[in-house]
Amino acid sequence: MGAELSKTSTMDETSDEPPTSAVLLDNCHFSQVVFNNVEKFYVPGGDVTCYYTLTQNIVPRGKDWVGIFRVGWKTTREYYTFMWAPLPSDARGDTAVQQQIQFKAYYLPKDDEYYQFCYVDQDGVVRGASVPFQFRAETEDDILVVTTQGEVEEIELQNRNLHKENEELQASCASLQKQNIDLQEELNKTQELQNSLESLRCNTEKLELELNSLKKENKHLKELDDCREAELHQLKEQIQNVTSDKERLETRLKTALDRMDQLQSQVLNYEKEVENLSHMDRDKTEQLESLKEENRQLCVTRTQQQQNHDLMKELEEQKRLFQILQAKKNEADEENQKLREENDRLLRRLSQEVSSFSVVSQAQAPIPAPEVGGLLFGNSCCAAGANLGAGAADIASIRKCPICDEVFPEDIETSQYEVHVQSHLLECPLCSETFEKSNKQVFDDHIFCHGLE
Repeated sequence: MGAELSKTSTMDETSDEPPTSAVLLDNCHFSQVVFNNVEKFYVPGGDVTCYYTLTQNIVPRGKDWVGIFRVGWKTTREYYTFMWAPLPSDARGDTAVQQQIQFKAYYLPKDDEYYQFCYVDQDGVVRGASVPFQFRAETEDDILVVTTQGEVEEIELQNRNLHKENEELQASCASLQKQNIDLQEELNKTQELQNSLESLRCNTEKLELELNSLKKENKHLKELDDCREAELHQLKEQIQNVTSDKERLETRLKTALDRMDQLQSQVLNYEKEVENLSHMDRDKTEQLESLKEENRQLCVTRTQQQQNHDLMKELEEQKRLFQILQAKKNEADEENQKLREENDRLLRRLSQEVSSFSVVSQAQAPIPAPEVGGLLFGNSCCAAGANLGAGAADIASIRKCPICDEVFPEDIETSQYEVHVQSHLLECPLCSETFEKSNKQVFDDHIFCHGLE
């Protein structure tokens, strides 16, 4: 959990992940950066200052970083926490440079495992590593023991003796290992010989079994040989019989060959006849195709004649229908002419009546009022004239439709009257001839006659 927390933070410096790689320890150069004054343990809860020296063999770059790794790490991706390495103020590369970084206590591990500082360049390669250390409190076991110079010399002497004994033991161990290897090789050879002997024993048993089987098989073959001699004698007799049969068959074969030659000559004659018949059949086929083509043309001609006959019938029917429609058209034209003459007559009569009534109304003088002292009841003749003038005025104020007999007052406009009259009529769009709507069939026949023209 602490590793996850440290990897999501960069000690308040930046939120970028440090450059790492999957490079193994064997490809790292731990001597280019040297860590100084590394304690054996650091007290938890306090900040840790890391001191290190950049040697002449490394050129620091902006993405270099110093990380805390748990001992046993394999790649630089396994850091616990890290800090960006500051660039040195003195950029000369011919002298070593002392640097330091402070890790905050909040980001440091909380367990008592062994850790170490590692300097990683921006390519993800380790350039230096410190000695292991722990994060734990001081104990009595960590108290420094002071010894005298004599004790130190004695300890060094013991160390040299132990080292010498260790070398002797290593030489003896190497000799024993060599002897063990030799013995193991001899043992392997012995085992191989035993395996070979066992294999030979098994092969010998198999060969003995095969020998017994071969003896039995030889005995059986001898018995078969006797049977084969008898069979051979029979075969010789059969061969003699077959030879005689062969001679007889050869004679028959010669006869058959002669017969076959005759048949071949007949076949050749038949083939010639077949070829002649084939030529004749080809000619007949061509004649048949020619007849079929003539028949097809005749059928086409007959079909065309039938179509022409049908067309003639249809044309005659159309002519007859046209004559009937023409007769109907003539009748309708005559009836229309009569109606038009009657309409003109009625219009003339109506105009004459209107003009006569208007003349009568103009000739009628106004009736004077009775004077004082005149007749008490007035003149009866004058009254009659007045009544006649009023009747003429009433007749003059009437307009009547010649088709539906509808009556219109005098004050109606002429255009309205004409629109009403035209509403009873159908006008041909081709010749402008008019028909009454009651004669719709006559109008349709008239239009159809135009379509036939």
